[in-house]
Amino acid sequence: MSKWILFGTLLILLSSCLGYKELPVEYDYSYHGNFKKYRSFEIMRPMGSNDSSMINGLIESSIISRMKFLGYRQTDNRPHLIIGFKMFYDSLVFNGYNQPEIEEWVKFQSDKVDYNPQKYNLKTGTLLIQFYDRRQNRSIWQGYATTLYGSIDFNNQRHLRNAVISILDKYRFWADGFIEGKPPTPETDIE
Repeated sequence: MSKWILFGTLLILLSSCLGYKELPVEYDYSYHGNFKKYRSFEIMRPMGSNDSSMINGLIESSIISRMKFLGYRQTDNRPHLIIGFKMFYDSLVFNGYNQPEIEEWVKFQSDKVDYNPQKYNLKTGTLLIQFYDRRQNRSIWQGYATTLYGSIDFNNQRHLRNAVISILDKYRFWADGFIEGKPPTPETDIE
C-alpha cells in the first residue's frame, strides 16, 4: 500500500513539473541599480484606480513567493524594491534595450556602457513586471513575457503562473545577506 502512495506522490510531482513551460522573456535594467544591496520589497498597488490590468491575486502571490525564495523580506515600511506589474491584452510595440547579461554587468559595474534601444513587437497577452528602487525613485529592472505560439491567457492560472516564473527566473539576485546567513536587521536605506 505505501508503495502505491509513494508512486502516486512521485507521479503528481512529475506531472506538475511537466506543466511548466518557460515562455520567451526579455528583460532590461538600469545601470543605476544596486542589485546586490536590496533586502526588502513590497507589491505596488494602484491608488485611486480600478485598473484591472494591474491587479491580480495570483500574479501577486507568485511574485511574493519568488521574492521570499530569494530571501527578500516583504514590508510596507520603506521597502528597497517596489514591484509592479501590468497585463497588456492587446499587441504593442515595446521599447527595451539590448544590454550585456545583467550578471556580467554586475561583476564589472561599468557606467560607460550605453543603452542600446531596441523595439519589441509584442503579441497580445503580454505580462510586464517592473522593479522600482524606492530610494532612487526609478525603475531598475523590467521583464516581459509573451508567447510565440499565441497570447498568455490571463484567465488561465497555469498560463499566469508560468509567465511570472519565466520572467522572474531572469532576476537572479539573492537578497543582501541572505546567502551569508546574516540575520535580518532593521530597515535602513541603501548607501
